[in-house]
Amino acid sequence: MSHERISPPTQLGSPRRIKAVFFDFMGTCLDWHSSAVSALPRTISEVARSKLALDWRREFFDELHARSGQGLAPEDIDITHRRTLLRILGREPYREYSHHFQGADGSARLTYDNEGYNSPSVESAVASWYRMSAWPDVLPALTALKTELGVELFVLANGTTRLQLDLVRSSGLAGTFDMLFSSELLGVYKPEPEAYAKALRLVQVQPDQAVMVAAHAYDLRAARNFGMNTIYVSRWTDDVGENMDDIRRENNAFLSEGGMLGLVDAIKALG
Repeated sequence: MSHERISPPTQLGSPRRIKAVFFDFMGTCLDWHSSAVSALPRTISEVARSKLALDWRREFFDELHARSGQGLAPEDIDITHRRTLLRILGREPYREYSHHFQGADGSARLTYDNEGYNSPSVESAVASWYRMSAWPDVLPALTALKTELGVELFVLANGTTRLQLDLVRSSGLAGTFDMLFSSELLGVYKPEPEAYAKALRLVQVQPDQAVMVAAHAYDLRAARNFGMNTIYVSRWTDDVGENMDDIRRENNAFLSEGGMLGLVDAIKALG
């Protein structure tokens, strides 16, 4: 994969009116944490499951950024999730929890909690990423963008197309987006400039006519460098290691700390 800088397309005299809004998906639109925690063994305390889920997510991002930095093509997200979960379970303090998962140690042993529920497998934990609920503010915000502004809405997220298709259905967002752009479909991970360039070229929209909405600062930094408008949505599950004061100083057009409430007014102000 080439790492040469890709210049944003230019079009003299093009209007600046916002035509398209691109959304990161998991974390930004969807509550991945609840889904992941519910799929982890109930023989582990809820507090420990929550921390395990958060650390699994961070490990996933570290892996993704490492692959992107090495110029590697996107891989099936299930493979990445499986590998990172097993890696986490091989470390302290989670090593003691590995036997709670069927297959984590190569055994077929079943374990049960006090209520008689058998422990899930690593595979069922990986599969949980295909079933998520949307944050409560998301559907009203997306509906308002469609009805009040008439803009086109797109998912632009790392992962597979199958993952995105399943997630829009399980989250109740089916039919809301005009197109789903996955790293698998585009052949490149965000935050590589080519990811944003390909999506914009395909929908024939200029960078300054588009908005990137995300709960991940790295995503918005890359989109802004490419010339897109950016809106940061604060979610407690994401950007755990980021400094919010730094994000406020990074010239995001708006910083939304109330989820997607006010998103319509924020985009109206862009023109």
